[in-house]
Amino acid sequence: MENLINRAKNIILQPKATWEEVKNEETTIQGLLVSYVLPLALISAIASFIGFGFIGSNIPFAGRVHSIEWGINQAVTSFVSVMLGIILSGWVISWLAPKFDTTLNLTDAVKLVAYSYTPAILGGIFNIIPALAVLGIITGLYSLYILYLGFGPITKVSTEKTTTYFVVSLLVIIGVYVILGLVIGAILATAGFAGFRY
Repeated sequence: MENLINRAKNIILQPKATWEEVKNEETTIQGLLVSYVLPLALISAIASFIGFGFIGSNIPFAGRVHSIEWGINQAVTSFVSVMLGIILSGWVISWLAPKFDTTLNLTDAVKLVAYSYTPAILGGIFNIIPALAVLGIITGLYSLYILYLGFGPITKVSTEKTTTYFVVSLLVIIGVYVILGLVIGAILATAGFAGFRY
């Protein structure tokens, strides 16, 4: 647990130095997901469940709304989006690597995405008070900055191609997340976990 806290703190507060440490670390996708991403994703999912399931949110013309079903919906969406999103984003980045004259294995690509998204995942804690969920946008933007800083050290792409590689990857990743969100939402709605109560 101490390693998890230190790594999360360092990637947020000292991203450049931390990328230099991370780039040569040996890891596996499973190990990274289980020991690092899973605990962070659970924090975000639990906050979403509490926030949308019990505290609720003010919706125009409806007042304060919440329900256990809505809490489950938000928690599952948060958790699955983080876990699958990191794997799919890593795959996109590794798949694009040869097009930018570099090579990148899937493990290193997932490592790049997993550590980069630390602020965004932890930003999910704001969902415990749904009115503050908008603050997650700020943490998401900071995650993109950390991702950009990690592109060079992890992908070993040339300086001239770093920005283009980053932007193309980002556009594809956004598309992946939109589709993932729609699919998860449709599955949960079919299972009866979409609504909320006044």
